[in-house]
Amino acid sequence: MGDVNEAAVKRKLGIPNWRNLSKDKVLKFAAAMPEMATEVRLKLIEQFPAFKDLGKADIDAVTEAHKSTLAANENSQNHFYQASQDQRDALRDDLGRDDLSWAQREALHDRLDQNVRQAYEKDSESKQFLGVGMKVVAAAGAAALGLGVVFVGGKLTGASEDGSEESQ
Repeated sequence: MGDVNEAAVKRKLGIPNWRNLSKDKVLKFAAAMPEMATEVRLKLIEQFPAFKDLGKADIDAVTEAHKSTLAANENSQNHFYQASQDQRDALRDDLGRDDLSWAQREALHDRLDQNVRQAYEKDSESKQFLGVGMKVVAAAGAAALGLGVVFVGGKLTGASEDGSEESQ
């Protein structure tokens, strides 16, 4: 398996040189590492010192997108809660009137109850949304960490095969 050379790896990735290694091809590159000769693997790792920066840039991009989404969600939530509060205030004012029949009061209480249920549902929906968002950020972090382990593992394995360094 260790017979794949640098030119073959670049051909497999569809790039003319390592400067053209894009973010989307990093996973393909990592998957190809076990097929590479030890010398090629070490040489390629040395030519790709920006891996950490690429992973950090990806995490930063996901984090910024998540922050933006959180801000938009919070703004939407605030508008909804303010509208709900305005409706409850109006219903409360209507309930304070002395000229209402029992049926009218009951209808206003039902609308007030419906308003409170909608606020509860919106809160639950928001918490579910935030949970999914946190999973996305965690998955992005895990993916970056996983790629780092692949690269470091490839380097350690290559060094061990050369006999120059013992790995666990």
